[in-house]
Amino acid sequence: MTERTIHISRLDHHRLGALIEELLHSQVRDVEHVAALADEMHRAVVLPPTEIPPDVITMRSRARLLDLSTGEILEYTLVFPQEAEIAAGKISVLAPIGTAMLGYRIGDEFEWEVPTGVRRLRVEALLYQPEAAGDYHL
Repeated sequence: MTERTIHISRLDHHRLGALIEELLHSQVRDVEHVAALADEMHRAVVLPPTEIPPDVITMRSRARLLDLSTGEILEYTLVFPQEAEIAAGKISVLAPIGTAMLGYRIGDEFEWEVPTGVRRLRVEALLYQPEAAGDYHL
């Protein structure tokens, strides 16, 4: 898959940058997840929250994804690590699928590495996006 341009709000970029710095200066075990998020942030187009397109997955967005191999529909809310709760569909941005989701748009396809190989997913819909709802303070 080719890399696509991803979009991140200035507020998310700031918060995620602080998270990355904090984790890099701690004894985090899964440093590769932090590095993957840092890579995504470096290639992202950073925009004011009011200019984020309404079809982009941002922090605290709820997205409907389609597994292109199985046809399974997945719904996840992308959250900060301390808010993650898999049973409630809240996926940490540091989880491989969370990092993969960040910044993609409705219709975009991306890959997610799992122990059994690679899953290909497509963003089918955004059920909620804070910026589109005017929730800039979350």
